[in-house]
Amino acid sequence: MKTHYMKEALKQAQKAYDIMEIPVGCVIVKDGKIIARGYNNKETKTDSTNHAEINAIRKACKKLKSWRLNDCEMYVTLEPCAMCAGAIIQSRIRKVYIGTMDEKTGSCGSVFNLFEDYKFNHHVETETGICQSECEKILKDFFKELRKSKR
Repeated sequence: MKTHYMKEALKQAQKAYDIMEIPVGCVIVKDGKIIARGYNNKETKTDSTNHAEINAIRKACKKLKSWRLNDCEMYVTLEPCAMCAGAIIQSRIRKVYIGTMDEKTGSCGSVFNLFEDYKFNHHVETETGICQSECEKILKDFFKELRKSKR
């Protein structure tokens, strides 16, 4: 099932790619059902907070009529940044499945790990490498295309 949900997150990443946004996608799952989807669209919406994870969290909170997402799991194609990791902690998501790590801004193990800071009142489990090659490929393809278009 992990692969199934990550492939759904990849479909969201493709939506971002199609509008020339950095292709990051996310789904939130509760009781085996996807309750929210999100993709990166901060350029399109001119809003620096419109990351895939934030967009999915907003939808999940609206659907559940609660800011607490205690029994939910997140599948995201790229390791969350500090802003998104903070939102994940604040929303009480139980576990995050990460497609590929982000060596530049990743805040769940690459640059640093907010989830392992035991000063926070909520701790998030993680699992990495779900559909890693597909998650890496969509990012590499996007940046290759972006570099070509700027020549």
